[in-house]
Amino acid sequence: MDDLIRIKGKNILHGEVIVSSCKNSAVAILPSVVMASEIVKLYDVPEIEDVKVLIRLLKQLNVDVRVEGDEVTIDPTDICNVDLLNEDVMKLRASYYFMGALLGRFKHVRMYSPGGCNLGPRPIDLHLKGFQALGANIQQDGNVIEINAEELKGDDIYLDFASVGATINIMLAACFAKGRTTIENAAKEPEIIDLSSMLNKMGAQIRGAGTSEITIDGVSRLKGCIHDIIPDRIEAGTYIIAAAACGDDVTVRNVIPQHIESLLSKLKKMDVKLEQGSDSIR
Repeated sequence: MDDLIRIKGKNILHGEVIVSSCKNSAVAILPSVVMASEIVKLYDVPEIEDVKVLIRLLKQLNVDVRVEGDEVTIDPTDICNVDLLNEDVMKLRASYYFMGALLGRFKHVRMYSPGGCNLGPRPIDLHLKGFQALGANIQQDGNVIEINAEELKGDDIYLDFASVGATINIMLAACFAKGRTTIENAAKEPEIIDLSSMLNKMGAQIRGAGTSEITIDGVSRLKGCIHDIIPDRIEAGTYIIAAAACGDDVTVRNVIPQHIESLLSKLKKMDVKLEQGSDSIR
């Protein structure tokens, strides 16, 4: 019965609901903390299975992780860059962010190809081409990918399509590359802005996140920081649509309205009555 959801319809929705923090931000931010040389404290981390898997992978790298509710404290001081060759890597797509993070910090990473949800072909060729442009050598033996670089050097990288994963992975590796890296036709999603904000708190030099052109000037070290993960715009949009379809005075809280402007615009054209607050939609 665990895989069964029963929905009893014909009920009017009303009241308040609080949106969780962004899954897509969390799964990129957690692997990126291996680049820090000090403690990183994250707030509003979603309590989901993907996060649990990433924490297990961090612990495999000898990273100290302490979880208290939605607060996660990570100390990568004693990190060991071991090969990530276990089934956890293949449980989620976002495990590939360890490629960019570990390549940037250690100039070497060896791990399984990522797994995750079955949404058809989802190649990582743009990620690998980006790493090669920075000076990395890539070898693949079956399901094992090994990436090495004597030195990473900044370059101008054009993405054939605006891939979120490739944008983030290249951005991570480029943080420790010598010189300037420019990512053109970069993805613009809010999770890229959120990750860039955290990395800049740690001492990275990233500009243009949220636009189609991101520049990264390499640094030699990243420090620790405290960071709050943004709310999940997809969850917020889902609740808002449900309220518009069959609700009566519903307030959705913990929202960044700018992240769902296109949705709100369409709902207004449909004559849905909306009241927008600084972090809520009624």
